[in-house]
Amino acid sequence: MAFNLQFFGATERVTGSLYLLSAGDCQIVLECGLVQGAADEEARNRDPLPFDPQDIHAVVISHSHIDHSGRVPLLVRQGYTGPVYTHEASKALCEIMLPDSGYLNEKEAEWENKKRGRKGKARIPPLYTREDAEASINQFRGLEYDAPTEIAPGVTLTLFDAGHILGSSIVQIEYDGGDGKRTLVFSGDLGYRDAPLMDPTTRLQHADTVLMESTYGDRDHRPITETIAELTDVFESARAAQGNILIPAFTVGRTQDLLYLMAEHYDEWNLGKWNIFLDSPMGISATKVYSRFRHLFGATLFEPKSDYPVLPNLYATRSAEESMTINEIEAGAIIIAGSGMCTGGRILHHLKNNVWRPQCHIMIVGYQAIGTLGRRLVDGADEIRLWGDTYRVRAQRHTIGGLSAHGDQADLVDWYSSFENRPPVYLVHGEERGQRPLLGKLKADLGAPAHIARYQQKISI
Repeated sequence: MAFNLQFFGATERVTGSLYLLSAGDCQIVLECGLVQGAADEEARNRDPLPFDPQDIHAVVISHSHIDHSGRVPLLVRQGYTGPVYTHEASKALCEIMLPDSGYLNEKEAEWENKKRGRKGKARIPPLYTREDAEASINQFRGLEYDAPTEIAPGVTLTLFDAGHILGSSIVQIEYDGGDGKRTLVFSGDLGYRDAPLMDPTTRLQHADTVLMESTYGDRDHRPITETIAELTDVFESARAAQGNILIPAFTVGRTQDLLYLMAEHYDEWNLGKWNIFLDSPMGISATKVYSRFRHLFGATLFEPKSDYPVLPNLYATRSAEESMTINEIEAGAIIIAGSGMCTGGRILHHLKNNVWRPQCHIMIVGYQAIGTLGRRLVDGADEIRLWGDTYRVRAQRHTIGGLSAHGDQADLVDWYSSFENRPPVYLVHGEERGQRPLLGKLKADLGAPAHIARYQQKISI
């Protein structure tokens, strides 16, 4: 019986992962993520879903990042009543992240409707609400690694550690429709070989078809030793300049990596002379989930029998009042805040108070999608706009590429090379500039039947 896959998201772009798997008479949604980036890109989240939610038998999510999970509440609101399968740690993180996404949707709709009201335009509803997100969590089913689970007739799901963030999974889906078993392997987001916190990525040996992310398919990250040296220089120069350091950080993954590295290099980086602020309610909650599932990684991040990271001068600021107090500090503050691409969140308030100060530093430690404020800062923008006002960028900028949670070209090629039968591989979750070099590398070095996935393309497994 037919076993097919159709691509509806993260084709020749990084965000908005969404794929539809047909296994006999069953339909399974693989990933259900939000499109992120510029306003015109994010507007695509309001496009009708390319399938009827009531026809779906199961949903599988590789990990909790919003570009992979963020449309699940929308799917549920539109009539999906079945299970959402993911790793148990990813479920715990989605319990934090999806309601936060719903809250942000409500605020964005409120802001947009104020502008529409002044122009006499019709109001728009939120994409989904916090209440929608909380309701969708009831349909999540948490799984462990390497635990085969039947999710539809003849369809078996097994998750393996992808090494990207806590709970991130390589998704293996096997289908036996009576004419032989066939296997689809989806990489999810693969971790970097020098990841500070996560365990190494699992290697698999067989698949009939592979979907592989390609975020950094055009480059190799610098060695971790060089990254540590670069961070040392940033902390030393910032301390000498007597300014603050702003770190826009994804609240799940990058934040915990930073806390671990700061604890590991506390003396080397003279961090005792700083006050470190984790200024992110969601980041604080996510860090507690990392503590709960600390058995999933080998590195020591927490004090024994405690949820608190091994950092004596770390301040976790949950309330808005505590966050506003940080803005009164002119020097000696390291501020870790979301959002990681500077598209919202508390980091914007800290930029407003620091970006125009030459003694301050902005440390970019994660991927910045085209169209985001973070990307404009990386690309050297002289000015930025916040809440209608223009601010001159005089703070010093540092892009720390070696802290990526995504594998680089070498990691991606190495991961695929473990498949002994060299199955067809389709590149997703990457921009064309990253996919073209990776495609060539896979073909030239491994003789791989490699392809770049196209929007709405349908393939047989």
